[in-house]
Amino acid sequence: MDSKFQRVNSDENDSPIQFSPKEQWRIWKNVLVVGFAFMLQFTAFWGASNLQSSVNAEASLGTFTLAAIYGSLILSNIFLPVIVIRWLGVKWTICLAFLVYVPFIMAQFYPRFYTMIPAGLAVGFGGGPLWCAKCTYLTILSEAYAKVTGVGADITVTRFFGVFFLFYQFSQVWGNLISSAVLSSEGPAVAALSNSTLNNITFADVFNVSTATRNSEEICGANFCPGTVVEAIPNLAPPSTSKINTITGIYLACMIAAVLAVAFGVDSVKRYDQGRKGSGSDISGLRLLAVIVKQLANPYQILILPITMFIGAEQAFLAADFTSAFVSCGWGISNIGFVMICFGVCNGIASIFIGGIIKITGRSPVVCLALSLHVALIVTLLVWKPSEQAKLTFFIIAGLWGFCDAIWLVQINSLYGILFPGKEEAAYSNFRLWESTGSVITYIYSPYLCIDVKLSLLLCLLIIGACGYTAVEVIEWKGKDGELGGKREFKLVKSGEKEKSLEVAD
Repeated sequence: MDSKFQRVNSDENDSPIQFSPKEQWRIWKNVLVVGFAFMLQFTAFWGASNLQSSVNAEASLGTFTLAAIYGSLILSNIFLPVIVIRWLGVKWTICLAFLVYVPFIMAQFYPRFYTMIPAGLAVGFGGGPLWCAKCTYLTILSEAYAKVTGVGADITVTRFFGVFFLFYQFSQVWGNLISSAVLSSEGPAVAALSNSTLNNITFADVFNVSTATRNSEEICGANFCPGTVVEAIPNLAPPSTSKINTITGIYLACMIAAVLAVAFGVDSVKRYDQGRKGSGSDISGLRLLAVIVKQLANPYQILILPITMFIGAEQAFLAADFTSAFVSCGWGISNIGFVMICFGVCNGIASIFIGGIIKITGRSPVVCLALSLHVALIVTLLVWKPSEQAKLTFFIIAGLWGFCDAIWLVQINSLYGILFPGKEEAAYSNFRLWESTGSVITYIYSPYLCIDVKLSLLLCLLIIGACGYTAVEVIEWKGKDGELGGKREFKLVKSGEKEKSLEVAD
């Protein structure tokens, strides 16, 4: 028997394992390696995703690929996590899911519908088990750490998830930094142009450049429509194949490194799993689907559906439309990464501090701030004419958008937990379902509508969502008797009781 462990009594099947105090450092090692591996993995994924609508713009290939990812993610979240984790275990589920993302990166070497769409579907199907396995692993580690140190498990799990998301949020920074650094570097074609053709520039060439600048202000932004040709906006010209291949190679190396980090640097969950069964509720896919549908009968669930869909829609708009119609069209594809770095940094910082702010101000003022700010951003995008002369504006809009996105994610996620205690599986499955639905719908109509129409639809969805959210807050504030409102009492629910509560209608 390992010297680090000892049994409390002779029954090895029922006895808990007691860890040496030094085990806490090994637990922290596992947390840090998992966080680092996810940072590597999503450095590649987010870096490639943010370029799709601009680099693979022909026939809207990139946008349809993103739609395929989120479409399959809906089914994956419902049917696959429990099955895959039972089959492989938590650690190897993470490794396999990482590998499932690899074809998406490899397809960038040869982007066609028959390579990109299947690869996108694979990413979505791998996403459900991946995130469920990650949550399960960190939760089990937090329980073991609490036994070693005596710190409460609720405090420990919050600390571990905070460290994890600190790593995860930085993936936006590194992924976009890699893409912009490569795309903005001067290639052979540019050098050849500067050496051989600058002496032959005529007055007509200068006139055409100024016309292109003028056209960019007229065509980009809210006026941008699918099918805008490269000849009209030179900024939309795709990067050279060699640069795309360089970026793809770097991203591929990141994903392989992530798989190796988990495979060789992370302990099996069996080391810390002391009789803990399943990945949470142990509910099968079909049964979870039935619970999700039953949850829709709850009036609160209906009221917060629009704002949940808005979260997915605004994220999809930023990834597919803001990057192409504003940044790429108005400033250039090579600058997408720099602008999205600003979004990622502001999103991460806001996610960390928003909880502390809410303790001081309460939930409603923060949500009102996000609502006002997001309405102002959408209106600004409707009237703003993006151009290279307004570089700072790109960063301000992306940063404020990231700030708002962080508020919506934190507040609506926590609201689901507050409104539906003891029914977390159904509640958070509905959150993932309708958030992904908002993203899929936005990606699907993206190739067919102009930006002003998309912004108008986004604004309408935000207003409807805000009305539903306000209705929930008003009902809670009035404290009506019965199912809606009233004082809520929160308590820990045993797994058997939780499973039973899921079967009872509201």
